[in-house]
Amino acid sequence: MTEFRASPVGAGRRIAIVISRFNGNVTSRLLAGARACLLEHGVDDDSIDVISVPGAWELPQAARWAADRGSYSAIVALGCVIRGETPHFDFVAGPAADGLAGIALDSRIPVTLGLLTTEDMEQALARAGGRHGNKGWDAAEAALELAALRSRLGSEIAGT
Repeated sequence: MTEFRASPVGAGRRIAIVISRFNGNVTSRLLAGARACLLEHGVDDDSIDVISVPGAWELPQAARWAADRGSYSAIVALGCVIRGETPHFDFVAGPAADGLAGIALDSRIPVTLGLLTTEDMEQALARAGGRHGNKGWDAAEAALELAALRSRLGSEIAGT
């Protein structure tokens, strides 16, 4: 049996971070976590592009444009949708996540989900560097691992 697994390696990789400005007090913390992770794993600061969009709804569009450039090893999507008192949550969170998943499959570039979907601000902050860690870090680490796995599988398939 062959197990295909890779470690998060950043050296030589170019990463796009697509970030929502809505709930910026949360997403700025997710961005800080993602950048810290990428830098710690060897991505050069000059190889990290941050693409800012108004809200979570716009994440898939910007991620598609980033994927279409063909220059990124992976794309990290960061955002925060808090349920609140209106049905806004239902119309934004699911479609944004589905859109990002579709881009990952269509483009064959790793697109990771750092989109928080919480009931309230307290839960969001707990996941943006609080007691539940930083999901921006987690999404960036997953992106590096998937990029390395994609490289490994590609070389295995090619027989090199």
